[in-house]
Amino acid sequence: MLKEKVTTLLEAALEENESLFLLDFSIGADNKIKITLDGDHGVTLQDCMNVSRAIEHNLDREEEDFALEVASAGAASPIKLPRQFRKNIGRKIEVKTLDSELEGTLTEATEESITLEWKDREPKPVGKGKITVQKKQLIAISDIKEAKVILKF
Repeated sequence: MLKEKVTTLLEAALEENESLFLLDFSIGADNKIKITLDGDHGVTLQDCMNVSRAIEHNLDREEEDFALEVASAGAASPIKLPRQFRKNIGRKIEVKTLDSELEGTLTEATEESITLEWKDREPKPVGKGKITVQKKQLIAISDIKEAKVILKF
């Protein structure tokens, strides 16, 4: 009952700001509602407050006691959805698949796949020494176990 009400209110709140999207939503045994958002242009504190108010002001604590937490995905949070990959085009990311680990610049993202590009040092085809080569790899989103933005300080 509470989950359906919150889902309806959450969907309405997200329609108010189409750049926001839902990453995670759960209700614990003690009616602790936890919502994690991301946005095409990031998520502001005001965005979280707007979504929180839209839900909280339309639920009756007399009817059902609850706790509500609305948060944005942290900078170190894994990238999971195609929409998150699209918003991170141009950034350096780390991708783990079942059989490899790659680091590179995310250059393309569709609903099904991403494209990573990076430079690598390889032995020269002829002679001694190494040359720098540009690498490019298409990776199916379904093959990705984990992906994270590499933060630079």
